[in-house]
Amino acid sequence: MRAVWRAARAAVRRRRLQTLVIGLVTLTSTAAIVVALGLVDAASSPFDKAFGEQRGPHVIAAFDPAKVSDGRLTRAARQSGVAATAGPFAQATVELPREAMDFGLGGELTVVGRSEPGGPVDRLDVWAGRWATGPGEVVLNRPSDRTADDLGKKLRVPSGPALTVVGFVFDLSRTADAWVAPGQIAALNPTATQMLFRFTDASSENRLRTHLATVTEELPKNALTGSRSYLTLREQIGSSARAYAPYLLAFGVLGIVVAVLIVANVVSGAVISGFRHIGILKALGFTPGQVVAVYLVMISVPAVLGCALGTVAGNLAARPLLRFAFTGPDAGVFHSSVSLAPWVNVLALTGMPTVCLLAALAPSVRAHRLSAARAISAGSAPRAGRALGVQRRLAASRLPRSVSLGLGLPFARPGRSALTLAAVVLGVTTVTFATGLATTMDRLGNAGRDAYQVTVYVGRYDNGKERKPDHDDLELHSLLRSLPDAREVTARANTEARLAGSAEKLMLEARRGDRSQLDSVLTEGRWIRGTGEVVAGSAFLRRNGLRVGDHLRVEKGDRGANVVVVGEFMETNARVVVVDWSTMGSVAPREKPIAYHVKLRDGADQNAYARAAGAADPGLSPSPTGANSVTGTIIGSATALTFLLAVVASLGVFNTAVLNTRDRRRDLGMLKSIGMTPRQVTVMTVASMALLGALGSLLGIPLGMAGHQLVVPRMADAVDITLPSYMTDVWHAPALAGLALAGLVIAVLGAYVPARRAARLTIAEVLHNE
Repeated sequence: MRAVWRAARAAVRRRRLQTLVIGLVTLTSTAAIVVALGLVDAASSPFDKAFGEQRGPHVIAAFDPAKVSDGRLTRAARQSGVAATAGPFAQATVELPREAMDFGLGGELTVVGRSEPGGPVDRLDVWAGRWATGPGEVVLNRPSDRTADDLGKKLRVPSGPALTVVGFVFDLSRTADAWVAPGQIAALNPTATQMLFRFTDASSENRLRTHLATVTEELPKNALTGSRSYLTLREQIGSSARAYAPYLLAFGVLGIVVAVLIVANVVSGAVISGFRHIGILKALGFTPGQVVAVYLVMISVPAVLGCALGTVAGNLAARPLLRFAFTGPDAGVFHSSVSLAPWVNVLALTGMPTVCLLAALAPSVRAHRLSAARAISAGSAPRAGRALGVQRRLAASRLPRSVSLGLGLPFARPGRSALTLAAVVLGVTTVTFATGLATTMDRLGNAGRDAYQVTVYVGRYDNGKERKPDHDDLELHSLLRSLPDAREVTARANTEARLAGSAEKLMLEARRGDRSQLDSVLTEGRWIRGTGEVVAGSAFLRRNGLRVGDHLRVEKGDRGANVVVVGEFMETNARVVVVDWSTMGSVAPREKPIAYHVKLRDGADQNAYARAAGAADPGLSPSPTGANSVTGTIIGSATALTFLLAVVASLGVFNTAVLNTRDRRRDLGMLKSIGMTPRQVTVMTVASMALLGALGSLLGIPLGMAGHQLVVPRMADAVDITLPSYMTDVWHAPALAGLALAGLVIAVLGAYVPARRAARLTIAEVLHNE
């Protein structure tokens, strides 16, 4: 093996070009697959880890205390399949004043009476202060990455006593917004009883429903008023990571396949162009197995180095992308723990070199079979040309002689040409797929952007103090409409509510003004036309098993409204439901607009209008509309990966062109001796690869289109949205005509440098080498 290592090391130093190509190919492919697998793992593992540490409940259930007693609930929970329970806890819903926004709380607060933070289920992390043990004390649910400055402040509840904030708890499962001592909850008028369950089998939603049905089958009818499984929250937190994963996996797979093809092509070319080297090794006493080992080691050195660098690059690229992709309720607390799993790096460091060795094995076996005499003879004697019939037909055509000779070259080495063609096909596939993805994401990011250019929020906070506007609602609407360059003004009001029979909260949003649809993109049905009609986001309908035409009831406190879903719009927030202004008035009559959306005249300056609005009323907070960060991230990362894989494909063409010119040095010398100019040599070499580029475009474009149609719907499903047809139907004649040039560009870029190098060869240099 010492001799094998010395021979392989010398070959690595001598064959710098192929070493560089293999290293770059494996580096790029490894980095892409590391990022893709890291996102797939991150879609669930940080949540699972934190959920397990807190012993989070698999199901949170709310019961009607008027229909079932605490003792009966405790007895009902003693069923097979129930691993552990916590509760029963009295639960109250408290409507908070606007001042509670200082605590980061919404309009409604779910408060639970609980004696301690620990227990067999839902072990709460008190990260600041202490637990509430006496009257007038409350603990708020707040992630530990936020401030604890509100400790000791008073939380004033309109329907109950003032509560002093004595601690902050992070509850990943969001079983409540706040907790008080069991003796305090009665003053808040509880309306439900909470039970927390962990089951022996929580692998699917169906299993959880079956377990819950077993627990409640002996209870009175309608005693269960609502429930929520942990799978819903898990899905929300990891949804963005799952949205990124499909297209990154597609790039990763393409990178691996391109790496296999190019490595096989490089090694095959190394074997063919190194016949003399093989013969000399065998003449010196190397066994056939040692010759194979020399070529495998020669490939493994740059492959391992490329994989190591690619793993490092993948880790560096994955960190910001993981932090950006991992969004959802309280996702910020996971940022310190979101990282690539060790198995991802291990798989990359071991898997990619193995793939490269397997790709190199077949051509290396060819070196195994050659005898020393045949190898030396093949390496020095001229070879008869292949595919002479094709070349004669091309020579008889009216094409320029340099072009006809170049078009015939791929047929002389059909195996090498096939591998190169496959690499070009995958390069074109990548470009086509990325172009379609970028077009879809651009249309998604710009959807509704012409609806408004400035959002004016009501209220301004200076040094922690709120400054309210000097004008009332209608006066503000009129004021903003009268400012220079304003064309349309639409008011928006929000309030928290809930679905009847469910503890799950939703966000009711009402709009009033010139454009009630704002930037919402309808995917089914129609927009609101009157009272009692709502338009719901795609994610809300999917999560709650609803569709256009269904009736539901929304409630807030002791008020409610029966509504019908008349339309579905594209929205990733699973809580948003849009109602008309009168329906909002019947559910929450005291709600006022929290923001005004202003559409400006064409060419108007957003920042100038924002400054004018702030000057008109110091109690306003204008904000110009910014770019869509998710869209920019996907387009940017897809563009970078496409560029890398296109460069890799060009490297494959580059390697093939170099090998072809080396194999035909004698022919080039003869052609130059009979008058072929350097320019004609360049045209001939480029034309040989341009043919493969044209075929690559012909085959790669349909594959890229198919990849787009396969991946984009899965990305949309990951975030529970439905894309309208205009965002997915991106293929039109001008775009396809431009993509048809992708293969030619890849081929020409890869072949140009070797072609220029071949053109500079002199007749004397070629004959001297012969």
